[in-house]
Amino acid sequence: MPPPDLNDAFHDLPDTPLLVGYSGGLDSTVLLHALALLAPGRVRAVHVNHRLQPRADEWAEHCRGECAALGVPLEVRTVRVQPAGQGLEAAARQVRHEALRAGLRPGEVLVLAHHRDDQAETFLLRALRGSGVDGLASMRRWREYGPGWLWRPLLNTPRAAVEAHARTHGLRWVEDPSNAGADFDRNYLRNRVLPLLAARWPDAEAALARSAALCEDASGLLLAQDRSLLRGLEAGAPDRLSRAGLAALDPAARARVLRRWIDQLGLPPLPAGGVARIGDELLPAPADAVARYHWRGAEVHAWRHLLHAGRTADPLPRDWEAHWDGAAPCRLPNGGCLELLPSADAPLSLRVHARRGGERIRLPGRAHRHALKHVLQDTGIPPWERARMPLLSAPDGELLAAGDEVLSGRFAEWLAARGRSLQWHRGETAGTARPAD
Repeated sequence: MPPPDLNDAFHDLPDTPLLVGYSGGLDSTVLLHALALLAPGRVRAVHVNHRLQPRADEWAEHCRGECAALGVPLEVRTVRVQPAGQGLEAAARQVRHEALRAGLRPGEVLVLAHHRDDQAETFLLRALRGSGVDGLASMRRWREYGPGWLWRPLLNTPRAAVEAHARTHGLRWVEDPSNAGADFDRNYLRNRVLPLLAARWPDAEAALARSAALCEDASGLLLAQDRSLLRGLEAGAPDRLSRAGLAALDPAARARVLRRWIDQLGLPPLPAGGVARIGDELLPAPADAVARYHWRGAEVHAWRHLLHAGRTADPLPRDWEAHWDGAAPCRLPNGGCLELLPSADAPLSLRVHARRGGERIRLPGRAHRHALKHVLQDTGIPPWERARMPLLSAPDGELLAAGDEVLSGRFAEWLAARGRSLQWHRGETAGTARPAD
């Protein structure tokens, strides 16, 4: 069994399958060894090969050998790191997490080997970047991750205890030569700054880790407040918030609520100036205006008394149309699709097309047709949604549906008689929800 100093680290060992992120280095080697002893039969490992070092393939083979000796299944994922506007360190971290998320199965917990010294480094890095309390909370022991959870059992364990475990059990690990340098920010702190701090304050790393833990406590309290405020501001759907309610909040609370809202919708984080732009331009915009703030493929609109957030999607080209038999989703040129659920068992003859103006539709229970323009306005569909909305027509030219929110009486009766529904996926693949992470 692991020595007492590591036994305490696994006090909250979950009774679930475990996926260990295994680099082959000291920390993940100790983690894998301890879990193979504590949870036999429930552990598998994944090694992400970044191909950034000449011996990267040798390291992957080392990991295969060590996992075979422990009886732990191993998956090796080879990735390509492209900085593309960000540093190599950040780009490697991003593709590594993408590979780990992709490898995590439903019901599994991803386990990473970050320890107390890593926590101190993260706290310093984020403080130097001007992070607030959420950022200074640094790495959390538990957090939601992809389809499951991420667990860092060694987060309160000093590196010295990790190394002692490795020496006691005669473990073998690889050494990344880049860790000894100072080119990357984290390595600079680890090899240059923290030794100086420890020379003056021997408990510096433990103190920094305690500060991160205190920030996590404060962040948790603020998170509970954010969620409570969000529940009170939601207006009929998660992607809509009350403008008046937001305007009534003090600026600090409003900033947190907006960031939490965007995060919960799975959209890219708001840029530094995004909160101010929303507060200064969107909240006070006239009710009949359509004010917009957009960033990195996402957008927030102010219209009537609400804010609407979502992913950016182009309007349908005015002259676009396609024939559709209902058997498979009808892909739209702006990334969305129309889908008939369940799919048609006999081929249909339908025409999908963009709005061109002048369309009229006979609504359920109505004897006469009404201008689609007025129906969409009365239904409360925002103007940017109308421009993206596909129309569905019968072979005789009768308008059957506008998106999945406005159905003609004829089409509504046809769907009900067959137990079917029409779904319009706005810029996303049919059957998939927006990412939460």
